[in-house]
Amino acid sequence: MPAPRKYPLELRERAVRMYRTAEPKPVIRRMAEELGVYHEALRNWIRQAEADAGERDDMLTTAQREELAALRRENAQLKRSNEILKAASAFFAQELDTTRRRY
Repeated sequence: MPAPRKYPLELRERAVRMYRTAEPKPVIRRMAEELGVYHEALRNWIRQAEADAGERDDMLTTAQREELAALRRENAQLKRSNEILKAASAFFAQELDTTRRRY
Protein backbone atom coordinates (compact mmCIF):
# COMPACT_ATOMS: atom_id res chain seq x y z
CA MET A 1 0.00 0.00 0.00
CA PRO A 2 1.49 3.37 -0.97
CA ALA A 3 2.24 6.03 1.59
CA PRO A 4 -0.41 8.71 2.09
CA ARG A 5 0.07 11.81 -0.01
CA LYS A 6 1.23 14.95 1.73
CA TYR A 7 -0.60 17.21 -0.71
CA PRO A 8 -4.09 16.51 -2.09
CA LEU A 9 -4.36 15.62 -5.79
CA GLU A 10 -6.62 18.61 -6.37
CA LEU A 11 -3.89 20.96 -5.14
CA ARG A 12 -1.32 19.27 -7.36
CA GLU A 13 -3.53 19.52 -10.45
CA ARG A 14 -4.44 23.13 -9.75
CA ALA A 15 -0.79 24.13 -9.17
CA VAL A 16 0.35 22.49 -12.41
CA ARG A 17 -2.53 24.07 -14.34
CA MET A 18 -1.68 27.50 -12.88
CA TYR A 19 1.97 27.15 -13.87
CA ARG A 20 1.25 25.92 -17.39
CA THR A 21 -1.29 28.64 -18.19
CA ALA A 22 0.70 31.54 -16.70
CA GLU A 23 2.50 33.90 -19.05
CA PRO A 24 5.31 34.66 -18.53
CA LYS A 25 6.27 31.51 -16.68
CA PRO A 26 6.47 32.24 -12.95
CA VAL A 27 9.42 31.35 -10.79
CA ILE A 28 8.63 27.95 -9.32
CA ARG A 29 10.05 28.78 -5.90
CA ARG A 30 7.87 31.89 -5.55
CA MET A 31 4.78 30.11 -6.82
CA ALA A 32 5.38 27.25 -4.39
CA GLU A 33 5.64 29.70 -1.48
CA GLU A 34 2.34 31.27 -2.50
CA LEU A 35 0.66 27.86 -2.62
CA GLY A 36 2.28 26.65 0.59
CA VAL A 37 4.08 23.67 -0.95
CA TYR A 38 7.72 22.71 -1.14
CA HIS A 39 9.31 24.08 -4.31
CA GLU A 40 10.91 20.76 -5.34
CA ALA A 41 7.54 19.05 -5.00
CA LEU A 42 6.00 21.59 -7.36
CA ARG A 43 8.92 21.23 -9.78
CA ASN A 44 8.45 17.44 -9.82
CA TRP A 45 4.69 17.78 -10.39
CA ILE A 46 5.33 20.08 -13.36
CA ARG A 47 7.97 17.76 -14.82
CA GLN A 48 5.64 14.75 -14.47
CA ALA A 49 2.78 16.64 -16.12
CA GLU A 50 5.08 17.54 -19.01
CA ALA A 51 6.11 13.89 -19.37
CA ASP A 52 2.46 12.77 -19.33
CA ALA A 53 1.68 15.35 -22.03
CA GLY A 54 4.51 14.00 -24.21
CA GLU A 55 6.61 17.14 -23.87
CA ARG A 56 9.52 15.37 -22.14
CA ASP A 57 11.35 12.28 -23.31
CA ASP A 58 13.68 11.96 -20.33
CA MET A 59 11.01 10.71 -17.90
CA LEU A 60 8.46 7.91 -17.79
CA THR A 61 4.80 8.81 -18.00
CA THR A 62 2.52 7.99 -15.09
CA ALA A 63 1.05 5.05 -17.02
CA GLN A 64 4.53 3.71 -17.76
CA ARG A 65 5.52 4.05 -14.09
CA GLU A 66 2.42 2.14 -12.99
CA GLU A 67 3.07 -0.60 -15.55
CA LEU A 68 6.72 -0.86 -14.49
CA ALA A 69 5.72 -1.16 -10.82
CA ALA A 70 3.17 -3.87 -11.67
CA LEU A 71 5.75 -5.80 -13.71
CA ARG A 72 8.29 -5.56 -10.89
CA ARG A 73 5.74 -6.89 -8.40
CA GLU A 74 4.88 -9.75 -10.76
CA ASN A 75 8.56 -10.51 -11.30
CA ALA A 76 9.19 -10.66 -7.55
CA GLN A 77 6.22 -12.99 -7.08
CA LEU A 78 7.45 -15.28 -9.86
CA LYS A 79 10.93 -15.38 -8.33
CA ARG A 80 9.46 -16.37 -4.96
CA SER A 81 7.37 -19.08 -6.63
CA ASN A 82 10.41 -20.36 -8.52
CA GLU A 83 12.43 -20.62 -5.29
CA ILE A 84 9.62 -22.58 -3.63
CA LEU A 85 9.41 -24.96 -6.59
CA LYS A 86 13.18 -25.47 -6.59
CA ALA A 87 13.16 -26.30 -2.88
CA ALA A 88 10.20 -28.68 -3.31
CA SER A 89 11.81 -30.49 -6.24
CA ALA A 90 15.07 -30.88 -4.31
CA PHE A 91 13.17 -32.28 -1.34
CA PHE A 92 11.22 -34.79 -3.40
CA ALA A 93 14.30 -35.78 -5.41
CA GLN A 94 16.02 -36.58 -2.14
CA GLU A 95 13.07 -38.68 -1.01
CA LEU A 96 13.05 -40.67 -4.24
CA ASP A 97 16.81 -41.30 -4.28
CA THR A 98 17.23 -45.09 -3.96
CA THR A 99 21.01 -44.96 -3.55
CA ARG A 100 20.80 -43.00 -0.32
CA ARG A 101 21.16 -45.08 2.84
CA ARG A 102 18.27 -44.77 5.24
CA TYR A 103 18.73 -45.39 8.93
